[in-house]
Amino acid sequence: MASIFDQRTLDFISHSEAQTRRLGARLGELLQGGEVIALQGALGSGKTRWVQGLAQGLQVHAPVTSPTFTLIHEYHGRHTLYHIDMYRITQLAEALDLGLEDYLYGDGVCVIEWAERIAAALPRDHLWITLYHLDETKRRIVMHAAGERHFRLLRDFHRLAFAMPARNPA
Repeated sequence: MASIFDQRTLDFISHSEAQTRRLGARLGELLQGGEVIALQGALGSGKTRWVQGLAQGLQVHAPVTSPTFTLIHEYHGRHTLYHIDMYRITQLAEALDLGLEDYLYGDGVCVIEWAERIAAALPRDHLWITLYHLDETKRRIVMHAAGERHFRLLRDFHRLAFAMPARNPA
C-alpha cells in the first residue's frame, strides 16, 4: 500500500474494512490522551470502522458502535475514548450545550464523526481525517495535522503504518 506524505498531510487507500480497522488500530496504539481527531466523510465511508480500530489500539474491549442517536459513547481502555457523532447536530450551539468543550479539552481521546458541523469549536491542534468511498471495499483516507502535537502523531503513524524508517537529523 503506497502513501503520499507531504508536510502535514498523509493520503492513502484502504482496500477493505479490515484494513481500515487495522490502520485505525495503528493510530490508536500511538495515542497518549488529550488528542482530538475529527472525522469527515459521507455515510458508509468508514468513519465508524476507523473508530473501531482506533479503540482496539487503545485496548478498548467493549463493542464500538456509532453514537448517532446518543451522540456520545464513552469507552475505557489505556485512555478514555470519547466517540462523538455530530450527524444530528444542526447548530454549533447545540454541541456546546452538550458540554463538547469538556471533551475537546479533556484528558481522554476525543473522536468526532461529522466534525465539519462543529469545526469552529475544534482546538487549533487536532488531526482531521477525511474518508472517501471509492467502491464497495476501497476507501481513500486523507489525514491532515493541525498543530505540532498532531503533526508528530501523524508523522509517527506514517512510520508505524507504512514501515517508514526514522530519518537521522543532520
